[in-house]
Amino acid sequence: MRQVKNPQYKLGEIPISNIKIDLKSRDDIPPLLLGLQYIYTNSELRIQVFTLLEEVMEDINCKNGRPGMELWKILVFGVLRLNLNWDYDRLLEMANNHRTIREMLGHNWLDDHHKYKLQTLKDNVSLLTPEILDRINHVVVEAGHSIVKKKDDEKLRGRCDSFVVETNVHYPTDINLLFDAMRVIITLVGKLCGIWELTEWRQNKHNIRKIKRLYRKAQKLKRSTSNDSEKKAKRDQLIIAAHQEYIDVADVYLNKIRNTIKVAMNGGQSGVAIVVILDRFMKHAERQIDQIRRRVVEGETIPHSEKVFSLFEEHTEWISKGKAGVPVELGLKVCVLEDQHGFILNYRVMQHETDDQIAVFMVEHTKKKHSSLTSCSFDKGFHSPANQKDLLEHLDFVVLPKKGRLSQKDKEREYSGDFIKARHQHSAVESAINALEVHGLDMCPDHGIHGFKRYVALAILARNIQQLGVKLKYKQLASLQRKEKFKKAA
Repeated sequence: MRQVKNPQYKLGEIPISNIKIDLKSRDDIPPLLLGLQYIYTNSELRIQVFTLLEEVMEDINCKNGRPGMELWKILVFGVLRLNLNWDYDRLLEMANNHRTIREMLGHNWLDDHHKYKLQTLKDNVSLLTPEILDRINHVVVEAGHSIVKKKDDEKLRGRCDSFVVETNVHYPTDINLLFDAMRVIITLVGKLCGIWELTEWRQNKHNIRKIKRLYRKAQKLKRSTSNDSEKKAKRDQLIIAAHQEYIDVADVYLNKIRNTIKVAMNGGQSGVAIVVILDRFMKHAERQIDQIRRRVVEGETIPHSEKVFSLFEEHTEWISKGKAGVPVELGLKVCVLEDQHGFILNYRVMQHETDDQIAVFMVEHTKKKHSSLTSCSFDKGFHSPANQKDLLEHLDFVVLPKKGRLSQKDKEREYSGDFIKARHQHSAVESAINALEVHGLDMCPDHGIHGFKRYVALAILARNIQQLGVKLKYKQLASLQRKEKFKKAA
């Protein structure tokens, strides 16, 4: 049966409370390990975290008697991967060879023969769910507040902003998305014909190359910049002809694939799961063929709402925030709310949402977790007349600049000393966002919307554990400096 952490120590194993971490190191690993060590050695905090991890264990326990990886190790691996911006190959190397990390995982010098496998790490880290990680994050933040708060009733001041986490996709055009779809479809039907012992698609690699040649031909043709209208019209006809040939061949292949599947399934052939995937990508191909025809041949402008920006990461959105040098980003926006101590109190993955639509939600949801939140600052993107009113129902002080021309009442509010001071402090949230991006949250390599949300949740948790470790590091360093000072004085 899978355990959170094996309570039985092995011969030579160092208790996690006795692991020595270099406080003077400037690397990111020691603060992170300090935060993990504090979670494990603080009995009340450990019980809370382990109780939450047990909820994961209820869903994933194996029925065949195999123990599986301890959930404490899974949490350590997940936090290390996200906070240090490692891929699984780097994580594997460090897990097998970094002494302090191995001690945190429960290994010792007598256990050097134990080596992890790449697929083992991938399979186990993916077991953590965004919901459980969010609840663990709340516990970690509360622990951090118990260290940094000077008074138990100290009020929290928040600052809220959003940024884009990119998905691992290429720049989308209608013709390269059609090629993506056809490449997958022809490859899958070739595999199916191998299972079904059919010979219709034995030249599937040749068919993909044929499609690619037509795609490249259409891709390389550019509109003429000549002043001669005849030359422009001639080039436009070449472009239309190339695109028409491309979609015609793709259409022929789609019809042939439909007939192949129909014949095979009527004969009771297996491979239903692959047929389901085939059907999904065939719908993508049909949509792209239709859009290419409408855009190039018929001269129609395709509405933004009809466009898809990735066939493999379908949750990807086209985001243009108007930043200098960044015309467009492909991914999803993530909103974070940070307090004055540097802990991220709350976050939200925004799907088809704008900043002004989630301002009230962020405050309401955060207040349920942290009732001591009394003020919060935003930028102009979160402004709406309704937000100005609704936020005051939840907070004592709202720093939300108004867009456009200011009335006399708005000027009195925004030119006040407290408002200006809070506005100056608001920019600190950009530092937290930059830290998240540097530590892995600039681009999500995990697949699917569930993988995206898990990746973001792990990044937020890892950031807060690192912040917890930083607070502990400075506290312990100050204590050591005082001891050294007393020794010298004696």
